[in-house]
Amino acid sequence: MAAAQVLDRRPGAQPQSEDDPWHTGAACRRDEVGLFFAPSKEPTAARLSREEQAKQVCARCPVLLECREHALAQPEPYGVWGGLTAAERRVVLARRRRREAELREAARVPAAPRRIAG
Repeated sequence: MAAAQVLDRRPGAQPQSEDDPWHTGAACRRDEVGLFFAPSKEPTAARLSREEQAKQVCARCPVLLECREHALAQPEPYGVWGGLTAAERRVVLARRRRREAELREAARVPAAPRRIAG
């Protein structure tokens, strides 16, 4: 049995298992990690500027969607992942939950019987 391996949670971090090969192609591997995660007590204007720079890196990333889905599935509570901030990911997750609830409800409610004209 293989020993459990810890996955470095930074976007673009070197994968430590075969389960996360998308990390190896991430554009953020070449950029400063601080660009993707907020320092404590960061002023709002600085945060917005830093997040925009991180999103620009994400925009040119070949594994943007894989990164985003990873961050949504975990869910990652901090940083810019897949071109989305933590707040933006919370919105996406809330929309997905609402859509899934609507689909479940629609499947639960039987369609009205059709009347045959006679």
